[in-house]
Amino acid sequence: MSSKGTIEFRGDFIDGEFRSHTTKDGEWLVKSPGDLKDIVFEASVSNENINRACLAARAAFPMWAKKTLEERVEHVQRLKEIYQARVEQIAETISRETGKPLWEAKTEATAMVGKISITIEHSLKLVENQKISEIQPNTDGWIRFKPRGVMAILGPFNFPGHLPNGHIIPAIVTGNTVVFKPSDKTPVIAQVMAEMFEEAGIPAGVFNVIHGKGDTGKRLVESEYIDGILFTGSYEVGLKIKQATLHHHWKILALEMGGKNCTVVWNDANLEKAVYDTITGSFLTTGQRCSGTSKVILHPEIKDKFIENFYETAKKLTIGHWESNPFMGPLIDSDSVEKYIRFQEIAKREGAESLMRGKTLNLDTDGYYVTPSINLVEKFNAKSVYQQNEIFGPNVAIMTTDDFNHVLQIQNASGFGLSMAIFSENEALYNKALLEARVGLLNWNRTTNGASSRLPFGGMGKSGNDRPSAHFAVNYCTVPVASLEDRNPFDESKVLPGIDYSFKD
Repeated sequence: MSSKGTIEFRGDFIDGEFRSHTTKDGEWLVKSPGDLKDIVFEASVSNENINRACLAARAAFPMWAKKTLEERVEHVQRLKEIYQARVEQIAETISRETGKPLWEAKTEATAMVGKISITIEHSLKLVENQKISEIQPNTDGWIRFKPRGVMAILGPFNFPGHLPNGHIIPAIVTGNTVVFKPSDKTPVIAQVMAEMFEEAGIPAGVFNVIHGKGDTGKRLVESEYIDGILFTGSYEVGLKIKQATLHHHWKILALEMGGKNCTVVWNDANLEKAVYDTITGSFLTTGQRCSGTSKVILHPEIKDKFIENFYETAKKLTIGHWESNPFMGPLIDSDSVEKYIRFQEIAKREGAESLMRGKTLNLDTDGYYVTPSINLVEKFNAKSVYQQNEIFGPNVAIMTTDDFNHVLQIQNASGFGLSMAIFSENEALYNKALLEARVGLLNWNRTTNGASSRLPFGGMGKSGNDRPSAHFAVNYCTVPVASLEDRNPFDESKVLPGIDYSFKD
């Protein structure tokens, strides 16, 4: 594939304008993982801009918070129209940066549009003012929600538009201002978004973008001007954010981290559906989804038929450059490839049988392409490195048991608790898992990934810190304020015993 030309790096977007980096504290090339000859971006970092962006957001907050909800919604509706008009541009940018197929990138771009509608039409209902008349004698009670302040948003590479947008839109609609740091692997979509915010006429300072790597993120989350940190990424980085802000008790953290998710296929399942859904759960986005399927637990009675169909389907999955619209694109970078291959060896050393070996793939374009992999695991081991760690690649481990209690043991043992799927007609099993599986998402006859923005999205344990996103994002973007309101004159008959009260006019 030919290069589409390097996109001009316009610098950080601060206080309503792009600021080029006169002083550079680091720079890097962003190459398309689907074609390493395609130089997408030449990015740099300016440490002094971190504080500038935070101060701009802090200065803009009172103005933005004082606007009525209707005024803020009007601004965001204009942004939605621009998103909609530029879906193709958004999708192509995402495909070049991530290598994901164009068809999949278009679904991400469309989801960015949909997030605005869902937030306005549905999620805002969660933070509507509530009046409780006569909550006490002659007194009304009110619950109101106010914005928190300046929200730092740290985005991931796998959904570089949709997932940050899932924080940004609820944050600004509810009256907060934002400093957004995209992943250094996928910074271009943040620049595109800033251009769209500028075109939409969002007031200066409400939305700011800074570029950088890990040190930039650390400086941002430690800033005294930040009131909340909304993060999507790995458990390891989420833990570092938690540690870095241990003494910043005023900062709310919404940490969406990794997953080691199980799909259970029982003996009464619709196998045609279960196999197809589990293929997409395991290998969509080249396995780079926190909600992707890592383990498949089969009932012995359907094991052979499931594995046969699963294997035959997996080996026919198309892999290629994003423009050719395959099922799978590349992994994001060389480190991800190295980790993916290394875990194949770890699985082998720990006794897993390789049904399909994951390997690097040489195509017409030089990129980070790998083949899917399937390992058969004879015995569950709670101390296994392979069985318990998130790989973030197109790998799945298949296990067998006819004991549903053992299923739940396998699910809960890794410490991750994001998503689980059950394929069965037995509602009792589903209800048991609802109570006992330590997950934030439990799907019945649907795969582990493919969540809805009209539902909460968040996990337990190492997968999150009980601040679910998606539909519930408005909750962590606001502070509930309780008020007792008494509009009546003073009633001297209510003076408490022991108080000699005589007011002198």
